[in-house]
Amino acid sequence: MTSASTMENPPLSPQQQIEQVETRLRSQLMGRVRDLTLILKHDGVVLRGFVRTYYAKQLAQHAVMREIDLPILANEIEVS
Repeated sequence: MTSASTMENPPLSPQQQIEQVETRLRSQLMGRVRDLTLILKHDGVVLRGFVRTYYAKQLAQHAVMREIDLPILANEIEVS
């Protein structure tokens, strides 16, 4: 038997889950990372975006680590 809530909200795809995490991270990081993108690979994620300081880059990486269980394959966030 399937519950009504399961029928209304089907499980999210991995890509949809990543998109939700991106949205939450943008809010948490309060504009410190421009164009934050998480790229889903078969064995982890790659971080991309732009920041002004290495500290902001580190904050973004730790925020991702708290949000997802996949390993971070690369942090390609650019500091400029």
